[in-house]
Amino acid sequence: MAEKSVPEISGDTRRLHTKAVEAAQRENTDYAIALFCQILEKEPGFFECRKALRAAQFSKAGVASTGFFKKMLSGAGSSPQIAKAKMALNKNPGEAMAVAETVLSGDPNNLMAHRIIADAAQVLDLPQTWVFTLETMAKISPKDKALVMEFAQAVAETKSNAGVAEKILNELIRTSPYDGDLLQAQKNLSAHKTMDEGGYGALEDGSGSYRDILRNKEEAVSLEQEKRVQKTEDVAERLIGEYETRIQQEPDNLKVLRSLAELYTQKNKFDEALEIYQRIKSSEQGNDSALDRAISETIVRKFDFAIAQLDAAAPDYAAQVASHEAEKFNFQINECQRRVEKYPTDLAFRFELGALYFQTGKIGEAIAEFQKAQQNPHKRIAAMSYLAQCFARRGMNDSAVRTLQNAIKEKPAFDEEKKDLIYNLGCVFEKMAKPAEAIEQFLMIYEMDVTYRDVGAKVDAHYASQ
Repeated sequence: MAEKSVPEISGDTRRLHTKAVEAAQRENTDYAIALFCQILEKEPGFFECRKALRAAQFSKAGVASTGFFKKMLSGAGSSPQIAKAKMALNKNPGEAMAVAETVLSGDPNNLMAHRIIADAAQVLDLPQTWVFTLETMAKISPKDKALVMEFAQAVAETKSNAGVAEKILNELIRTSPYDGDLLQAQKNLSAHKTMDEGGYGALEDGSGSYRDILRNKEEAVSLEQEKRVQKTEDVAERLIGEYETRIQQEPDNLKVLRSLAELYTQKNKFDEALEIYQRIKSSEQGNDSALDRAISETIVRKFDFAIAQLDAAAPDYAAQVASHEAEKFNFQINECQRRVEKYPTDLAFRFELGALYFQTGKIGEAIAEFQKAQQNPHKRIAAMSYLAQCFARRGMNDSAVRTLQNAIKEKPAFDEEKKDLIYNLGCVFEKMAKPAEAIEQFLMIYEMDVTYRDVGAKVDAHYASQ
């Protein structure tokens, strides 16, 4: 599993991430944490989201993250949730991370939960998440010699920025100045910083030159700008110019081609982006489901951009929008069907196709896809939610109730997804003329979030009728 940045996640997830970030900025911390957790259940490799979640968790903890309270909280490692996460670690590391995050949402200093996330990150090959988690642990427990050394070693192995590791290691050495292990770790970290960050490692194996080293600072600035989530217009334009020049010199550099296509898409130059993607697709490494998804998402964004450019004052505006939307849905369904046929074991594509069928009213086809998609642990709950809605659409209310109840049992965190499941269960009970069961569901949400949908109105109306 590869770690992902904002441009690499789906449009719906990007919008949810933006919503979570805005909630955090408004200090609506509980809501932000719930949204971040929901995103990470689907995209455990979304590193920027995990960093934002961690910041929100510590922000919520406030004074409890320092001094005596920190020591008390960080020792609470024997909870049932921790045990559940440990059991899931080998079979489903993504689920283990999600369960550990629910623990950290209540106690961000819990070293056991952080350890589970670090171990899961190694299993899933998420190096940034691994190093970031070890860094967090080292900051919580800076006098833990083994932990600090592990963090320093991870920094050296992944060629991460050594600054924080150096600071924590040096502080520990200050209290134990003659510890040979710590001094050796310091020497190793210093060598890593000189060789890798300075560029001298390339000289050692003959693949670099002193000119490369002199160019390091300029390239470092360029790379940092490249990694920013929200690139300013001037930076995006400059990077496009740089990549276009590099492609002339390195026509087979697929990484640069991919970055250029993403920048073209960002600038609404969809035809140029699609031309680049097709160029990658024709290469030996072009048989890639992620590449197929990127092409599809670029075409969908092209449709959305065309709709946004329509004149809202035109007399046939509604008809034009409907025509464009129908064309977009037709493309999405055909494209997703093609990907399902090409990658039959990729259950994420099954889920996507089911959602498209559901939106277009093809309920029977949607049920078949969601029943397959629920075997994907990252899509299971969402697929069950959709299945229940499909059953309800067909009047199979008992099946809808059972499916929703099973999904709720499998959902430990009371986040937006769980609220949605409970709300839908209440609505099905309403449809079945079971008001007592329905209000029981709505009250569960009301007690946690009175602003959720129309729950407040439903509860008020219930008690007004008593």
